[in-house]
Amino acid sequence: MSVIDKAPLIAHPQPIGSYSPGDVIFLLKEIGGLVPEFDNQMREEAIQSGTHYSEMLPVEYQPKPEYIALFHQMLCTTGAKIALAAAIVAEQIFQLKGRSVILVSLARAGTPIGILIKRYLIEKYGIILPHYSISIIRGKGIDENAVLYMMQQHPGFTIQFIDGWTGKGAITAELIEACQTFNKKYDEQQLTPDLAVLADPGYCASLYGTREDFCIPSACLNSTVSGLISRTVHRSDLIGEFDFHGAKFYKEWLEQDVSELFIDNIVRHFPLVASEAVITAQQLLNHLEPPTWAGIKTIKKLQAIFQIPDINMIKPGVGETTRVLLRRIPWKILVDSKRNINLQHILLLAKDRGVEVEEFPGMSYSCCGLIKTMGADV
Repeated sequence: MSVIDKAPLIAHPQPIGSYSPGDVIFLLKEIGGLVPEFDNQMREEAIQSGTHYSEMLPVEYQPKPEYIALFHQMLCTTGAKIALAAAIVAEQIFQLKGRSVILVSLARAGTPIGILIKRYLIEKYGIILPHYSISIIRGKGIDENAVLYMMQQHPGFTIQFIDGWTGKGAITAELIEACQTFNKKYDEQQLTPDLAVLADPGYCASLYGTREDFCIPSACLNSTVSGLISRTVHRSDLIGEFDFHGAKFYKEWLEQDVSELFIDNIVRHFPLVASEAVITAQQLLNHLEPPTWAGIKTIKKLQAIFQIPDINMIKPGVGETTRVLLRRIPWKILVDSKRNINLQHILLLAKDRGVEVEEFPGMSYSCCGLIKTMGADV
């Protein structure tokens, strides 16, 4: 009998989020009303004073109508591109791992991408893979109870982790360390840190749909494009020994929810991109290489030029820069060009929040968000 078999049975999750359970099952504990929600200024001060980001929630930015209109515009203009990237990733997963695989999205940016991959495999091959969304927290690791639950529910299956995009690779590194820790504790199981992403501008993932740093519409909004789920939370006074990590379900925003709209708009492109996806996926698999982590060179260069004491204050790529503008206190935004069509929402958000935008060509990313050091003059 393996160590996993002897582990306590993890209870089934309670329903949470606005997605259909046929699309994804969140392995998360509802903690709405139990965790303080701080505005960006208070949250930034707390983080830089040593409070872990997973112990509180941001007051989520509710964008203005012109920004919502831009989201819908980008969904129209990039829908086929996103569908192709998702299909390429799905094809690689299927060709490498077959039918006995669990799709495991990292909440929350990975969740819509995991759903797209699941939907593609249903449509193209008629196979229905289990798909869960679980928490991984920088500095605290992966939700071990969620991993145990999936292994108990699907014995003999392998796990494929999925995220939306890569920045400088912090979550990739966290996943590697978390899998090593898990394997050491449950020494008869080999949990591999295989990460598949839609976009890999940081060169941190082996499986990816593209390495272009372009705007993924699901990065433009927060919970309203991610099943109405908050960032994941871990506090020892709220999360028990056998609990999943926590999250808030924003039921009050059901009327603003575009989570299913996003999925449906991308899925309709799958028949048009499937043939190209098969060919491209095979080409990528034929030249499968380990991540080079090339993006970190750009980050270290920026850290030196702008004299930034903590590398975590630099958030590279379209997805991470969007997050800086939505829930951090930005100092300035660096862009490769203000004429870059992929950065319209970045420029709009920066204008709305009064943040300086500086052109900085030669980066390996389209843009980077620099977080303000609290108490400094910069």
